[in-house]
Amino acid sequence: MRVPSRSPGPQPGPTVASTAPARRRPPTAGRRPAPAQPDLAAYRAAVAELLVEVGALADAPSTAARQVLLDQRLREPAIAAVLEATPQGFVGARETLLLEMARYQPNVRSSAQDLTALVRIYLLSRIDVMWWESSAVFLTDGQVNMSTDLVDLEWLRRRGLLAFRYQEQPATLVGRGLRAVRRRLLPGATPNTAGLLFRRARREVVALLNDLGREFALATPPGTPPLWVTSLARSAEHQYRLRRLGYAAMVPSGHCLGWAADLEMAWFRRFGVRDTLADLLLARQAAGEINVVDEGQAWHLCLAPAVRSRFRHAYEAEMGV
Repeated sequence: MRVPSRSPGPQPGPTVASTAPARRRPPTAGRRPAPAQPDLAAYRAAVAELLVEVGALADAPSTAARQVLLDQRLREPAIAAVLEATPQGFVGARETLLLEMARYQPNVRSSAQDLTALVRIYLLSRIDVMWWESSAVFLTDGQVNMSTDLVDLEWLRRRGLLAFRYQEQPATLVGRGLRAVRRRLLPGATPNTAGLLFRRARREVVALLNDLGREFALATPPGTPPLWVTSLARSAEHQYRLRRLGYAAMVPSGHCLGWAADLEMAWFRRFGVRDTLADLLLARQAAGEINVVDEGQAWHLCLAPAVRSRFRHAYEAEMGV
């Protein structure tokens, strides 16, 4: 069930002029108008066009041509506006992307299976950090585990308050061994993911995932497994740990700000509903609720600031806060 908008919207009726004496407004000289928000539809369209060209220059001998292409295309107004609005600014975002491409080595762990995927993940995830540039980064594992801005999913799960599933990473060698045995005995029973290291999330993100989980359940046949979450809030410390292991963990990241989550996608092909879930996510992106990044096996999503208060109210209503 979609969370209803709580905005009263424009009120009907004619505008009535005030009879109170006019007050002198302070001088506006030197004030700058608020900057216009980047056009995200134009940004995503421009990134899609860029990816086609990057794919044509993905071989090693095309390194110089690829850099020239990026120098030109990243300066296009639709792309430059978003990169300039990130904490790094245009120059920092551009240099980071070029460095990521120079260091790129394909491996089975990474969601970036080729250079085109790397560019897509990096550029589309910049929307997250543009949106939440004022949010503090969770720098350490301890900050994630102790933050009062995050809630413990296990506490909610035991009380039947979650409309999605997850599994935690095994903390011991014995636990990892049992997980491996279970996968051999019951292949495909659960997604092939490491699981959550941190089972904590912002309240607004929990409400969003619950809303998505209910919508997914209504849109799929009986017996379809619930929405499956593979990653939520995590620390910058852990982000660098993932990078050292070969994952395409971008820095900065919406995960380290607490506003992002990853959803399992590939596993739902077994049940014929992968495209149903994709359509639901893209519809919410079109409605301005989330940003979506196709990362292959999982899709990354980030809550939009415009709907933060709505989902916070939804969480409080659901949990009886």
